[in-house]
Amino acid sequence: MEQELAGKTALVTGGGRGIGRAMAEKLASAGAIVAVNYAGNHAAAEDTVRAIEAAGGKAFTVQAKIGEPGEIEKLIAALDAEFTKRTGDADGNWGIDILVNNIGGGDYATILDSNDALYDQTFSNNVRGPFLLTRALYHHIRDHGRIINISSTGSRLTDPGIIVYSMAKAAVEAFTRVLAQDMGGRGITVNAVSPGFTAGETNLHVTEDPELAKGVIDNTALRRFGQPEEIADIVYALASPLGRWITAQTIDASGGFKL
Repeated sequence: MEQELAGKTALVTGGGRGIGRAMAEKLASAGAIVAVNYAGNHAAAEDTVRAIEAAGGKAFTVQAKIGEPGEIEKLIAALDAEFTKRTGDADGNWGIDILVNNIGGGDYATILDSNDALYDQTFSNNVRGPFLLTRALYHHIRDHGRIINISSTGSRLTDPGIIVYSMAKAAVEAFTRVLAQDMGGRGITVNAVSPGFTAGETNLHVTEDPELAKGVIDNTALRRFGQPEEIADIVYALASPLGRWITAQTIDASGGFKL
């Protein structure tokens, strides 16, 4: 791949596994130095970094459970130390060119089955964490940079069983549009990518159940599950020079799930 991101720095939250790992590897393969954030699975994050380095890329891990008190400050201090070391700027004038807010997730529940803990955790992962991290990095994000928020097709569905998750992802997309207006004067684009059912660890309960898998495939226009690398390709397109004139958009990356 052409090194279109050479000299750029990127942070991918939740970058140790699944879609996050695929995105980290894709950005690194295009030349970016990638900070692979993880909450608790150190082994997975280190494995991602090893894979990137084995392919000739540059990456490092940064541990922080984004959304918890004091964690974002710890993350920024780690980024300061690592980017300063890797870019050779002793004055600490580091910046982020590409921020991928990938952390998220949530359990299934109807409104009656949802409890306060489920609601708070879902919004903390999907909304509070990305909001607070972006706010903390606001002045570190370089002019003409990219912010890419990972949403979900759940934001547009009317499935009563994922009501809290749908609300949270809809908030992510509203955040994307407003932030795009806020940061547009600096040439920073802000977009969201909205995956559908994607093969991988988080969806094993679906892909390995023939009945559930058939239900997804039959409701997907392209008649299959997506692959993490396919989501990473879209993120890369938005992060690369190709995405310079796209902002405030949500890109549906579901293969046409429940059109």
